[in-house]
Amino acid sequence: MARATGIGGVFFRSKDPEALRAWYVEHLGLPDDDDDGYVVLKWGSGESGATVWSPFPTDTSYFGESGQQWMLNYRVDDLDAMLGQLRARGVRVADEVQEEPYGRFGWAFDPEGNRFELWEPPQGM
Repeated sequence: MARATGIGGVFFRSKDPEALRAWYVEHLGLPDDDDDGYVVLKWGSGESGATVWSPFPTDTSYFGESGQQWMLNYRVDDLDAMLGQLRARGVRVADEVQEEPYGRFGWAFDPEGNRFELWEPPQGM
């Protein structure tokens, strides 16, 4: 059985993503070492991996309908198996699978209609 292995990212809508990110960097000391608009929180104690934290513009369509204010990204050990398991259990799953240098992505919806992201990172990440 495929399984989620952690939270890969926390994404939410913001009226001014750049200013909000800067506020969190200033007030909570989040790392400010990425130029792509998100913060990478690396796991400590020898674990391999990180969690991405990122505000998105209010008009983003990346994580669902405009009423959905946030989206969680779950790290998974086998994206294809997880998507198959979800479909077999009657869960609404998006058809698209996205392949990027930093991993593979798929999406599904919980019973309340919230879209969530599944991320299979590349080996060793």
